[in-house]
This record gives sequence, C-alpha cells and structure tokens, in this order.
Amino acid sequence: MTPTTLVTGSSGFAGSAIGRHLRLRCGHRVIGLSRTPPRPESCDAFIAHDLSGPLPPDLPDVDFVVHCAALSSPWAAPDAYERNSVRPVENLVRFYANRPLRRLVFLSSTAVHYRFADQTGLTEETPLPMRPINTYAAAKRTCEAILGRSGLPVTILRPRALFGPGDTVVFPRILHAARRGLLPILTRSDGDKALSDLLYIDTLATYVARVLDADVDGTFILTNAEPVITYDLLDTVFSALGIPRPTRRVRVGAAMLLARAYEWRSQLFDGWREPSVTRFGVASLAYSKTFDVSRALAAFGSPEVAMADGVSRFIDWQRRQPQ
Repeated sequence: MTPTTLVTGSSGFAGSAIGRHLRLRCGHRVIGLSRTPPRPESCDAFIAHDLSGPLPPDLPDVDFVVHCAALSSPWAAPDAYERNSVRPVENLVRFYANRPLRRLVFLSSTAVHYRFADQTGLTEETPLPMRPINTYAAAKRTCEAILGRSGLPVTILRPRALFGPGDTVVFPRILHAARRGLLPILTRSDGDKALSDLLYIDTLATYVARVLDADVDGTFILTNAEPVITYDLLDTVFSALGIPRPTRRVRVGAAMLLARAYEWRSQLFDGWREPSVTRFGVASLAYSKTFDVSRALAAFGSPEVAMADGVSRFIDWQRRQPQ
C-alpha cells in the first residue's frame, strides 16, 4: 500500500526537497501543509494552514509526519519562535495523541549543541550547554523536549548547516555580505582555521526517507561527514561566482562586540529586525563545529551526495539566480 506522508513547511527549503524526494523517488503520497503553496512537484495535495493554530479536524489520516515548519531565522523576537516553532509542535502532539501514526520525524538543529567556542567531534550524547546559544536553539530544545514526553513514535533529526539549491538561510546571508564588500576575514588569537560540517539538501531528503523505512526511534545528528575549512569553502564558492574574496581582517573579539551592539539596537529600537551581523553569525565563521555521525551512518548509511558534488550543484544553481 502506498504510504501517505504529511510534510509540514512544504513550501520551505527543507520541506519542499523532502516532499519532492518522497514523491518522486520513494512513491509516497505527500500532503503538503504550509501557509503558502509549495512547488507542484513537492506534494500531491496541499493544505493551506498556519500551524500556530490547531490542525484542521478533517485532516486526512496519514502514515507519517515530517515536521519541517519552523522559524528558521537565527534572529527574531522570542514570541516569534514561540508562535512559529514551539506552538506548532504542541499542536501536532495534541492532534495525533489519539490518532494512528506510524512515525513523526522532527527537523531540529545541531544549534542545540552550540557554544561560543570550538566544538569538535560532537555526538548525540554530548551534554547540551546550560544556556542555549540563541533563542532559535532554545526553541528547538523546547520542541525536542515536548516530543520526548509526547508518547508518540518520534525520530529527532539534527541537521547541520543545510545548504543547496533553494537555500534561504546559510549561504544567502554570506553571499549578500560578500557582494557588498562587508564580509570580513575573522582572525583568531590562536591563528587556527575554523572547520565546519555541512549537510547537502538532497542528502537530508534521502536520510528522511531512510528514517521512515527504518522506523527507528531516537535522535540523530546529520552531516555530510566531510568537514571543510570554512573560509576555504567560501573561497571556492566566491571564486566560482566571481565574487571578490574578502580582504579586510577583523579580530573575532571585536566582531563579537560589534555584533552584540547591533543586537541590542535591534531589541531596543528596531523591533527585533535581524541585524546585519549577529554573534551567532560571527560564531559560525570563527569557531569549528564538527560532529561524529557514527550513529546516523550505522543506522541509515552514507550520504548520497558527496560534499564536492553538493557544492558544485549549489554553485550551478546560484549562477542562475538573479542578483
């Protein structure tokens, strides 16, 4: 029998790719749910709905839910994360508490692990920081906790730095700053270069399909398992797109102070509008973040798309975008 899967956030970067993969490569019947219509290839049926409110009582029964809907911005007012990230999870749990469901897959984030420091070889068992790095990470941790005590069959995925065609979060901010000549080279007192794990969008979609096939509980960190030197990766992308390489050097400490000032101004005077620089953004370029994904590799296999291929595909797509 053809499985039916509800994909929330189906018009977004992750939800669109996951819905398309499940439909076209795995034979699922996909119901997309989001506030705005997704691309036609991402779902068989679409329900326009804001998940900050209760789910429609006449929502069709499904086998699986892949919950992607959330506020993905690294900076916003706390009540925006409550409304767009936490409340949707509460509403899903309430809706499926007494309805049949084979599995709910939740897209969390490796941001729940982050500190303002180098972190290498992190695993699912690594203790989380006492204080989340930002409100985005705090909301993800709250959602994980809600699902953990829900009694539903849940798999929590923590993807790291998702990128690829359609990216709206990771590279757009960097490319925008670089094109305007505003992206500095952040220099560290120890002279080390930051390493980063990333995850290509099609690799995520494949992993979600494998999770549904495996029917396994638990939490899994997902990366492409190929850490790169952060600025080397950026140089590759900038060179391919004809963007001048940054030359202005700024110490990490100075960048953090500037970012904090911008954040304060946003909170006090700008209605929480995202600043041009945040401490989270500085940290993403300045500090190493790598992960031991042995658990995911053992459960779901190797990434389908290698980093080099993913970067090449992203560059090809980016070249076709209007500037």
